[in-house]
Amino acid sequence: MRSYWIGTGWKMNHLLSDTETYGRLLSAYLNASDPGFNVFIVPPFTVLYDVCRVTAGSKVWVGAQNMCWEDFGAFTGEISPLMVKDTGARLVELGHSERRTYFGETDLQVNKKVQASLRHGLRPLICVGETAEEKRLGISRERVAQQTKIALFDVSPDKLGQVLLAYEPVWAIGENGIPADPEYASSIHGWIRQQIAELFGWEFAEQVPILYGGSVNQENAISFVDQTGIDGLFIGRAAWNPDVFIKIIELVKLRKQIQPA
Repeated sequence: MRSYWIGTGWKMNHLLSDTETYGRLLSAYLNASDPGFNVFIVPPFTVLYDVCRVTAGSKVWVGAQNMCWEDFGAFTGEISPLMVKDTGARLVELGHSERRTYFGETDLQVNKKVQASLRHGLRPLICVGETAEEKRLGISRERVAQQTKIALFDVSPDKLGQVLLAYEPVWAIGENGIPADPEYASSIHGWIRQQIAELFGWEFAEQVPILYGGSVNQENAISFVDQTGIDGLFIGRAAWNPDVFIKIIELVKLRKQIQPA
C-alpha cells in the first residue's frame, strides 16, 4: 500500500522569526496526535536548517525547495545535495513550475537533479503539470507524460520507492489559481501512473505516491482526498499559517478514518 502525504511549500515566504513558532506548533501537534500519514514542509533555504532544528525528533519531514545536481563546484547561488543533507532535510522539491517558468529549468535538468537526490538518499518530490495554454490546446496528457518520463529517465527501479510526484497544473496554482476539478485531477493521476508503469512496470508504478497541488484549502481538501489515485496533497498559501495547516491535516485525518479500507 502506498504511503500518504500532506505537505506545504512556503515558496519565498517566512522569515527566521516566523519559523520557530510554525515548527514548534506543527511538531507539538504531530507528537500529540499521529495522523497516520506523512506530513512535510518545504521552507526557503534561509530557514531550512532552523526548521530542521526546531522539528528534530518530531514526525515532520522537512524538504528543500530546489537543488543543484552537482555535489561541489563553481555554481554561484546554488545549493548542492550535500548541503541540503547537511541542514538535516530529507526531501527535496524538484521541477516546480515556477522554477521552469521564471528560471528556465528544463526537463533534462530536473532529471539530473532527481538522479542526484536519489544518489544521496534524499526523497525527490517531482512536480509536473500543464499550463493553461497546453490545456486549451488539448495536450495536457502529452505534456505531463513528457515531464514524468524525462524526470524518471534512467532511475533504477529499486530507487523508485523513494520518489514522490506532485501533479500541479500550472493554471491551478498561485494567488489567482483555480483548483482542478477533483475528477479531472484523479484522471490525470491515473495517467501519470500509467506513464510510470510504461517505464518500470505496474509493480513498481504502484509504489509511487502521487500528490495533488493547486489551490487546495480547508474547503476543498476533502474533495481531493476522496478521489481514487490521489495519494496526498501539496498545499500552498492556505497552509502558510500553521494553525490552518493543522486544521487541514485534522480534516484529512478524520476523513481517512471513516473511509472504507
